[in-house]
Amino acid sequence: MDLCEQFLAELKHEFPKFRIVEKETDLLSQCIDIALKIVTLGQQRSYLDGYYTVLGYTLYVPPAWARTASVDRVITLRHERIHLRQLRRYGFPLMAFLYLVPFFPLGLAYGRARLEWEAYQETLFATAELAGMDAARSPTLRARILGRFVGPDYGWMWPFPKQVGRWYDAAMVRLERNFDRGPVVSTRGGAA
Repeated sequence: MDLCEQFLAELKHEFPKFRIVEKETDLLSQCIDIALKIVTLGQQRSYLDGYYTVLGYTLYVPPAWARTASVDRVITLRHERIHLRQLRRYGFPLMAFLYLVPFFPLGLAYGRARLEWEAYQETLFATAELAGMDAARSPTLRARILGRFVGPDYGWMWPFPKQVGRWYDAAMVRLERNFDRGPVVSTRGGAA
């Protein structure tokens, strides 16, 4: 059993209803793609082929999932597991409200930013653990994650690059401080 299969087994044990669906053939994903293109004035054009999305206990994946390396799949799954744990913690109605409403659905979505930040911290911890600290320190990874917050990917959810940079830098300090001591413990959701 490879690393991803092993992690998927653990995930299914924690969340028995968990399943993976390909976005390309999913009508709901296609409708969300159209809606995102409309509300972002065409700026979010890669929802179907570039993003992983958890809705309920289903992970909707882009076509590249089948070709993604096992380690990269596990890093993605660890990020998405945080969202599954948030769903369990808050329940679907509150999770949906937090993700979509406070303060505004676009441009200043603090609820979404905080939920995503918790998951992106796990991305950093998982990257360090599975791909090494050099991968976690990558300026490309930093730019990609910061871009998700301040750009159209998530509807400009927290358009304050300096503040997002401070969140990122603080997470990296914790990661660097703890990396040599063994598994890093994320701030929420158990071991990273």
